[in-house]
Amino acid sequence: MIKKNFTRIAFLFLSILSVTLQAQPGQEKPEQWKDLKFSMFIHWGIYSELGGVWEGKPISKGLSEQIQAHAGIYSDTYAQVAKRFNPMRWSADSIVLLAKTAGMRSVVFTSKHHDGFCMFKSAYTDFNVVDATPFKRDIVKELSESCARHGLRFGIYFSLIDWHFPQASPISSHNSDYITPEHHEYNKNQITELLSNYGTISELWFDMGSQSIQQSKELRDLVHKLQPDCLVSSRLGNDMGDFTVMGDNQEPDYRIGVPWQSPASFFGETWGYRSWQARGDENEKLKEKLASLIRVASRGGNYLLNIGPKGDGSVVDFEKNVLLKMGQWLQKNNEAIYGTQSDPFYVSFDWGSITSRPHKLYLHILSTPKNNLITLPGLKGSVAKAYFLEGEGNIQAHETVQGINLNLPENFSIQDEYKVIVVEFKNDYRIAPPNIVPEQDKKITLNTNNAFKYFSSSCIDYNTRFRSTVKESWPILPKHTGKYIPYLYYSAEEKGKDIDLTINGNEQHVLLDHDESIELKNDLTSCTWQSPYLIGPFWSGLEGTEGDIKNIQVGKRWPDANGMDWKMLPDSKNGKPHTLSGEMMTAYYFLQQIISKKDQSILLKITSGDGVVVFVNGHQHFIYLDPTKENKSENTLLIPLKEGNNQLLIKLFNNFQKTFTFSIHPLTEQVMYRKKLEHVLFNRAAPSTISLKLHEPLTQHQDLFMPNFLVEFVE
Repeated sequence: MIKKNFTRIAFLFLSILSVTLQAQPGQEKPEQWKDLKFSMFIHWGIYSELGGVWEGKPISKGLSEQIQAHAGIYSDTYAQVAKRFNPMRWSADSIVLLAKTAGMRSVVFTSKHHDGFCMFKSAYTDFNVVDATPFKRDIVKELSESCARHGLRFGIYFSLIDWHFPQASPISSHNSDYITPEHHEYNKNQITELLSNYGTISELWFDMGSQSIQQSKELRDLVHKLQPDCLVSSRLGNDMGDFTVMGDNQEPDYRIGVPWQSPASFFGETWGYRSWQARGDENEKLKEKLASLIRVASRGGNYLLNIGPKGDGSVVDFEKNVLLKMGQWLQKNNEAIYGTQSDPFYVSFDWGSITSRPHKLYLHILSTPKNNLITLPGLKGSVAKAYFLEGEGNIQAHETVQGINLNLPENFSIQDEYKVIVVEFKNDYRIAPPNIVPEQDKKITLNTNNAFKYFSSSCIDYNTRFRSTVKESWPILPKHTGKYIPYLYYSAEEKGKDIDLTINGNEQHVLLDHDESIELKNDLTSCTWQSPYLIGPFWSGLEGTEGDIKNIQVGKRWPDANGMDWKMLPDSKNGKPHTLSGEMMTAYYFLQQIISKKDQSILLKITSGDGVVVFVNGHQHFIYLDPTKENKSENTLLIPLKEGNNQLLIKLFNNFQKTFTFSIHPLTEQVMYRKKLEHVLFNRAAPSTISLKLHEPLTQHQDLFMPNFLVEFVE
């Protein structure tokens, strides 16, 4: 059955989610969690005993904590490793005090990784540290108690897949395995143990697996029932997380509109201990990890830095020394990290990053500015003083029409350590946005293409995810002071949606339905559709492309000389369905050249499977991921065509279907809808701000999915 994007998905989610985001438990203290800034991740288990070596040979394939899979070790053989796991150099207090000295505010520990070995006493398996090892001590208990003694929060990592549990899906190459009903009950039982027996847990850090919506909801609700203030990570899947987790070692360069965290390893090759790891220079690693912490904090996130203790329980000296040096820097510069807000600027800087407070900016200098000059564009405010947070001497600040300039001393250097400059203001400051939308022909037109976007990560599982847009905003500049009439335009894609439209701080709840029909002034007969082509399948995720989409030539292989040949689709008319074979994490590309006799926009209906990305003339126009795992979905898109030749490229993503159907055709009725709102007052003396978000979204990570929506303010 073909589904309508919003109404069908909304019905499905609402039938499962009995409460909205605003009513969910676990959301009571997200601000306290966001203020952690810096935390310790610990990957430690019986895999640490092996140290990345099996049968005397280093296993370079994959991550060392997953050595069982990458070395092809039988489950019963791997289980024997537990019999020699006796970490006599382990001390929970030493680990927690190291984290505290390093400036970390919490510890997140791997209670169970993919191998299924539990670092806690479990009544549901004897494959645990108390029953299966000569050590016979509950590691989770010791860490929990130590964190409580020393004033750190304690969080738990829990793998949703399990290579030891008989009723679980077997080891795969991708780890996004289905969770069987028996395995789901097993997971619930162990999560109940972890949240009942080990005191206050600040976060439950789920990982991997591909759960159903119902399974994700049950686990989320279980966590919030047992510990209402425990936050759940987004890797639980199906957008059920209280905070979103970036990809491993990912530092986003965009504004995120929800609480988020960046998990980082000391080395990209592994998280668990690897005895033969090349570690390099401590000071270089210090700069690398300190810069990452600063960048994550400046963008409003939490930095979760991992250590991988040895099999004997001791911390690798290299990692310990780097952490201690990070702590020394933070002790001197803590004001610029803890309790701060994100970078208020709309642009990035080559010299470093910025954190902020009311009346203060903290400039983290990570590389020497050109000519020792820092320019802060669009910054308005009266500077009281500028100075180095650590050290002596003030810095000259000059207010200009463009912003504020800072002249650094001639002998300025960051060779020894990164420097922080504080800019204090007599009162508050403001920053003019660089993308103000002007009035043209007595109209101000706002759409997704000229919006400033706030993002999250929407996912079904770790491999099936994309960067979702949760909010859009626009600064506008009217030519006159007076009344403007807002008109909202939308298509069948957006029809039925509830939105919150905020104009200069005044929020309106608007339902997009039962509005005036507007026929588009286009001419479908003026469009010539060339023969379409198809290429694939590729091993691929939803986001990104396999090659340069601006230089595609159907007569040449793509993406390169070793790529595939484009194949013309025979007898392919507009709307003709094509059935494609599906494999996990695959993508096809559909290419259509459209020749238009004039500039115009046309409404197309696209039928696809799990996900689709639409590119028009080399630019991404739309991205969609179906959260229901159904085999068919439809999207209505308003495609802008320029006079002459146009390239329409569609990426068809599949992860769950054996086969799926694809088709594309212009709608018979080229109709949009228009809603008129009450007039608003604008002042030409200052920019106004407009923002758009969903009203009571099903989850805080849900994408707007409003590609054809636009607002016009008419004077």
